[in-house]
Amino acid sequence: MTQRFSLTTRLTLFYTLASATVLLGLGGVTSLAMNQHFEDLDRSLLEDKIHLIQEVATKATSSQDLQTRLNEVLHSHEGLIVNVQISGKTLYETAKFEIPDGYAGEVGTDLKSQKMQSWQSAGHQYRALGMLISSELQSDGPLAVWVALDTKLHDHFQTHFQTTLMLYVTLATLFSGVLGWVAANRGLAPLRIMRTRAQSVTSNQLEERMPVDAVPIEMADLAVTLNDMLDRLQEDFRRLSEFSSDLAHELRTPISNLLTETQVTLSAKRSNEDYQDVLASNSEELQRLARMVSDMLFLAKTEHGLALPSRETIAVEMEAQALFDFYEALAADKEIRLELVGSGAVSGDRLMLRRALSNLLSNALRHASPGTVVSIEIESKESVEVGVSNRGPGISPEMLPRLFDRFFRVDKSRTHPESDGAGLGLAITRAIMAAHGGGISVSSTSGVTRFTLSFPKSDSLVQEAN
Repeated sequence: MTQRFSLTTRLTLFYTLASATVLLGLGGVTSLAMNQHFEDLDRSLLEDKIHLIQEVATKATSSQDLQTRLNEVLHSHEGLIVNVQISGKTLYETAKFEIPDGYAGEVGTDLKSQKMQSWQSAGHQYRALGMLISSELQSDGPLAVWVALDTKLHDHFQTHFQTTLMLYVTLATLFSGVLGWVAANRGLAPLRIMRTRAQSVTSNQLEERMPVDAVPIEMADLAVTLNDMLDRLQEDFRRLSEFSSDLAHELRTPISNLLTETQVTLSAKRSNEDYQDVLASNSEELQRLARMVSDMLFLAKTEHGLALPSRETIAVEMEAQALFDFYEALAADKEIRLELVGSGAVSGDRLMLRRALSNLLSNALRHASPGTVVSIEIESKESVEVGVSNRGPGISPEMLPRLFDRFFRVDKSRTHPESDGAGLGLAITRAIMAAHGGGISVSSTSGVTRFTLSFPKSDSLVQEAN
């Protein structure tokens, strides 16, 4: 398994490697420049000496005089070796040294065009320059002058410089690594702060947030994103806690009723009729529990993205009329008139659409005042809107945003014994609308409460209309 390094270690290694590369490159360039500088200095010195020898040769009156003059001008130049030949015979030399055979025949009369030669002999490194000089002292031909320098002083200096340079590069690289670690450690301090904040987030403490203003700009987006995530988690956790509390409260009543009634029945011997009454009552409570569990399973699916079982084109007015037929007896019993206005078609699941309309219609009939009208109005515009309205006790504005919460009831005292709902109908209706890509809204003014379902028009319906 590949070893995983921390970000601080990676940044430190990268900075150290980059520093070492830069320092080695700088040292290499410096060494090359220094070597080139020494070569230029050596060539300049050798050219000056050849010019000096050429000047002395023009003034000498004899070979003996030339040797005397050369001894006078060259005796103080340490490391300088001069060799003057004529016709292959040595006329003058300051020290014994052998010119390689390959170089001896390359001298000419133009000094600028002559290439400085380098070779190693007897453990010494030489740089030499040769030239042919015309002289009236000899009739056998020009003088072949070779001037050479022993570069051991240069080599010693360069060796010492390179050793010092390598020591400096090593120390500077180590120092750069330490500075890189300090910079990386301090630069990543905001991440450690964010980690500490994240570790302090628990189910009992969800208010902690990342410090957006205290981190660098590069980390600000990460902090904002994490804060948004924590906001969503806090809201979901709050809703989950409220849901758990409401669910326990809703289940406690029917279970308590079942348990009490069963215990009372079993406390004494009863007649068959009494047992039948108890079983019938328990059956009603169990049916209520079954509906509640079914509704909760349906809502649980919506949390993971509810998919429509089937999709078809639905005439909303026909579904509304079918519901009117179903609720007609209940409406007549409460002296409420049902009214249907408009028409429109939507694309969706027929059973889910009917369930959403049934939830709204049953709520409207439950809360409508006797002798009033419950209406369903269908409008087909940019979207298909289905409004279900009734006249009766209004809903206060502060209650409207919570109507679609699970288990929420406007009537906290639950003074509607005819209702066996658990406060899930509107939550289910909102989930159905979300599955259809639409939405639901509510308004309550002047005693008229209106729920509006908004369905988007599908492309197929738009093409049919055109």
